[in-house]
Amino acid sequence: QVQLVESGGGSVQAGGSLRLSCAASGRTFRSYAMGWFRQAPGKGREFVLITNYSGDITNVAASVKGRFTISRDNAKNTVYLQMNNLKPEDTAVYYCVADRNFSNWASPAYWGQGTQVTVSS
Repeated sequence: QVQLVESGGGSVQAGGSLRLSCAASGRTFRSYAMGWFRQAPGKGREFVLITNYSGDITNVAASVKGRFTISRDNAKNTVYLQMNNLKPEDTAVYYCVADRNFSNWASPAYWGQGTQVTVSS
């Protein structure tokens, strides 16, 4: 089992950047696929992107492709979400997720508590 704690959320103007971090507990972090989902007000949870255990394979939602990137530091048990050229429609609660199986990217087993990102126009 793994526990996930997000940080780095906040408010930014459109066109700006933010970097979210997700610290994971446990000694088997490097065996998990890690990723991010988000939930905008009044909407369901939306897949954003995910990377495999080594970080060399990534699946990215079309809505953020070219603007968001994911990276991981297995030595620090941490995964990062770099968000550039933010848009008001990126406003949401962002959730860090994990699963032992990369192919489960649509329904990962473990979720963090979420961190709010607000983009103003």
